[in-house]
Amino acid sequence: MTSFRLAKLAILCLGIPTMSPAQSAEDPSAGLLMELNNLQQVDGNCRLSFLLQNQTGAEIEAANFETVIFNAEGNVVSLTLYNFRDIPAGRLRVRQFTIADMSCGNVGRILINGSNTCTVEGAESDLCDAALTLNNRTDVEFLR
Repeated sequence: MTSFRLAKLAILCLGIPTMSPAQSAEDPSAGLLMELNNLQQVDGNCRLSFLLQNQTGAEIEAANFETVIFNAEGNVVSLTLYNFRDIPAGRLRVRQFTIADMSCGNVGRILINGSNTCTVEGAESDLCDAALTLNNRTDVEFLR
């Protein structure tokens, strides 16, 4: 290859922006994944199961998310702070919450309204909101 072609190739390579997979905004494995995994009817109550996977690289010491439950008609049934507690980096966690006196069949939508508490390295952080991505394994709409 001539030196002219090598120089041209070097200029082209330098002009191409690169991004590692961990930096990709579209890569959910790089953030905080919250999955609505299951709804289960238990003694007249609806139990919600969430799977959390923290791939942010930071230990989340405490996380509370404001969660809004809508019934099948679209009416707000409850607005509650769910305490997801600690969410260690690189580990899976399952957290369960109960909607008292409600049939799972009447749950129409679950909205994560944002984090109320997110503690990282002993201080409040916006990581829980900034890195959050949702996944859903149920028939109930799950959104933020």
